Amino acid sequence: MASRADNIASTLNFANFSKATELKKRIWFTIGALIIFRFLSFVPLPGVNPLILESLYAQTRGGILDLFNTFSGGSLERMSLIALGVMPYITSSIVVQLAASLHPALMALKKEGEAGRKKLNQYTRYGTVFLCIIQGWFIASGLEAYGAQSGLQAVVNPGYMFRVGAVISLVGGTMFLLWLGEQITSRGIGNGVSLIIMAGIVAQMPTFVANLFEGGRTGSISPFVVVGLVAVIIVLVLFICFMERAQRRLLIQYPKRASQRGMMQADRSHLPLKLNTAGVIPPIFASSLLLLPLTISQFAGNSLSPDTALGSFVISLNQYLAHGKPIYMLLYAAGIIFFCFFYTAVVFNPEDTADNLKKNGGFIPGIRPGKNTATYLDYVLTRITVVGAIYLTIVCVVPEYWMAQTGMMMMFMGGTSLLIVVNVTVDTITQIQSHLLAHQYGDLIKKAKLKGRLR
Repeated sequence: MASRADNIASTLNFANFSKATELKKRIWFTIGALIIFRFLSFVPLPGVNPLILESLYAQTRGGILDLFNTFSGGSLERMSLIALGVMPYITSSIVVQLAASLHPALMALKKEGEAGRKKLNQYTRYGTVFLCIIQGWFIASGLEAYGAQSGLQAVVNPGYMFRVGAVISLVGGTMFLLWLGEQITSRGIGNGVSLIIMAGIVAQMPTFVANLFEGGRTGSISPFVVVGLVAVIIVLVLFICFMERAQRRLLIQYPKRASQRGMMQADRSHLPLKLNTAGVIPPIFASSLLLLPLTISQFAGNSLSPDTALGSFVISLNQYLAHGKPIYMLLYAAGIIFFCFFYTAVVFNPEDTADNLKKNGGFIPGIRPGKNTATYLDYVLTRITVVGAIYLTIVCVVPEYWMAQTGMMMMFMGGTSLLIVVNVTVDTITQIQSHLLAHQYGDLIKKAKLKGRLR
């Protein structure tokens, strides 16, 4: 078996890649779709003055807009048609998943298989449109309000016509991105929405690298800081790769069954439990909730006097919740740990897993089927989630601390961005290997049929 696995692994090389015509078509289609996504990020929203908009974004830098702007590849900063990106879809899908685990009716839909999954996807899209309308309306109103307060006209012709047009444009841009992601999933190499998010993050990498080395050349950034930053990023990427592939494999035993030779043989398999079951959801939720009051206070601070009690409170809130501050990092770490346990409990139900094992005749050696198995799964999952929560906290807090010490407030090297880039890259490589393996087996089947005909 080992030699056979080695032979299969050795065939997954560039020689076989050159022969996989279908895979090359899928890769070229994916690249073309991502190029379209990047072009759309430079198409401005009708009725917006880009110069004034740049000043607006500079004043609100450091809030939740920075997070959304990173995921959209700078589209929010330029206020393009796809300024909202796919974040409304991600938020809606998370809400639907949570509701499907808590609401009895949605829970029943979840158990219906493919038909239930399609219905839940339909609800997710309705939620996406609703969130896009709400966020688009607030963005349009915020642009008009900013122009009225500062004397600068961010919107050329403010009014309800501009707001309606902006909402329609933003909703259309987000829904087009979802369609593009579906096309990448079906006709490309898979993970369509994830690849769009990763492309938006990676698109900011050249600017980050150029600013980093330019600062080292001019002397504004110490060469030791540049070398240390590169080393920290490399170590974090390797650490993320190792931890994301780590899993606890529970042995599952099945009753003895008669084999083809008439012998009784027991089947064995493994139940893999990922160390980080929650994925990138905890840091996204924690950062969004933590940066939301900061963004609101920054918008409100433009119209408040620092001499008033409310104005003084807003200024103090901005100072305490700024990036790198001790209170911010403590709340950020606490939010990540909380959402790790919360989201893991939502996506993995030990009772359902135990019932499925019992129906199929499987059991964990030494553990009785049913309730005892569910208790044991919950015990094991809680223990590995502790390690996963610590891992996510380290990955997300270390870059925040480094940025605070060096003064380089770059969202690209944030822990959430690194997690998304590494996870999507690993999944994409896995998808490519699967296509190569399928192509290899297809060639083997053709050769076997040809030999059979010759005989």
